[in-house]
Amino acid sequence: MSATTLAPQAPTAFGTDVLRHLDTQIASARRLLDAVLRQGAAIRNRDVDAVLARLGEMQAEMERRSGLERDRVRLLTQAGGGLGIPAHQVTLEALAQLLHANEALAAKGRSAELRGLLAEIQREHLVNRALMRQELAFLSHLTRQLGVDGEDVGYRPPSEPGATMRATLDPAAQPVRIRRALDLEA
Repeated sequence: MSATTLAPQAPTAFGTDVLRHLDTQIASARRLLDAVLRQGAAIRNRDVDAVLARLGEMQAEMERRSGLERDRVRLLTQAGGGLGIPAHQVTLEALAQLLHANEALAAKGRSAELRGLLAEIQREHLVNRALMRQELAFLSHLTRQLGVDGEDVGYRPPSEPGATMRATLDPAAQPVRIRRALDLEA
C-alpha cells in the first residue's frame, strides 16, 4: 500500500456536520438520562418536589431535542440528495458512503453509543412509570381506607356558605378503619 492510502483523510464539511450532530445528540441523551435517573431516586425517596423538578428538566430537554430533530432531518435530506434517495430511506450504512472511512467509523461508533443511551433512558423511564403507578395505587388504596373515594367525609372548605366540619379530632370518635389506616407505621 502506498503512503497516501494510509494517511488520514481530511474531514469533509458534511462529515463534520454529521459527527457534530451525533455529539450533540449524545450530550442531550446524557442530560435526559441523568434527569430520568434522578427522578427515579426522587420517586423512591417520595420527594414530590424533586420529582416535579426532574420532570421540568426532562420537558426542557425534550424541547431542545425537537431542534435536534430538525437538524437530523436536514442532514438526512442532504444525504438523500447526495445518494439520490428520499431522506426517509437514508440509513447509517448509506450515509457512511458519503463520508471518509474515518468519519464513517466515528459516526457508526457514536450512533451505537446514542442507541445505547436511548435504550437505557427508555428502560429507566419505564421503571419510573412503574414506581409512580405503585405509589399512586398505594395512595388510592389509602384514600379508599380513609373513606375519601367518593364518600362524603364531611369536609367543606371554610369559604363555602353553610360549610360544616363533621370530622372530629377525637380519636375515639373515629371509625375503626380510619384509625387502623393511619396507624400503618406504629
